[in-house]
Amino acid sequence: MSGHSKWHSIKHKKAAQDAKRGKIFTKIIRELAVAARIGGGDPDTNPRLRKAISDAKAVNMPSDNIKRAIMKGTGQLEGITYEEYTYEGYGPGGVAILIEVLSDNKNRTVSELRHIFTRNGGNIGESGCVAWMFKRKGYLVVEKSRASEDDLLEIILEAGAEDLREDGSNYEIFTPPDTYEDVADALKNNDIEIAASSLGQIPQNYVKLQGKQAQQLLRLMEELEDHDDVQNVWANFDIDEEEIARYSS
Repeated sequence: MSGHSKWHSIKHKKAAQDAKRGKIFTKIIRELAVAARIGGGDPDTNPRLRKAISDAKAVNMPSDNIKRAIMKGTGQLEGITYEEYTYEGYGPGGVAILIEVLSDNKNRTVSELRHIFTRNGGNIGESGCVAWMFKRKGYLVVEKSRASEDDLLEIILEAGAEDLREDGSNYEIFTPPDTYEDVADALKNNDIEIAASSLGQIPQNYVKLQGKQAQQLLRLMEELEDHDDVQNVWANFDIDEEEIARYSS
């Protein structure tokens, strides 16, 4: 099993903890502002902004904070301008890593990312070196205890999902980008709790790691995700749930 669902579930729970100390707010505020700048301030016509607002509400961000971030994005309030960048690299064992960044200082960010890679057995690569291994999709995780496979499959296929896979103690649901919200809504309407969800870059193949390399890769992932400028990290690692659980504990 790839262990991706376990890792995403742990990240989802960690986001709630980070919200208490404001760290996750920083990332979401940047996303709100950039989404509003690129697609406008109306969530009804801006899916990216709609997702960012949903993420903000999920961690109990005050509505005033959401409103100010959107107004900074649309230029109604002054604020720092963040630009989007994507970096690619390799982790221990040749794992492909794709990083989405929002930064006001590209040189500072890439220098700090390069340092994180180097001290954790990886390296930043050239543009395009790993992007071809990923495909943009919706991704949702449901614990097996929340629904039977048959019931879950019927609900998500009717809502527009394209695939359901088992991953240890979880189900992984994959959707085209344009039906991601429909599938998420269908799960909620059927009282099926979503353990983690995102709209992003999903690996098309996986690299198996264990032991020291697995622990090193997980440490690299965690340091990258903790960086203030990093919005998302995607990687094609295959690590057993038990190994991830040991690292997280």
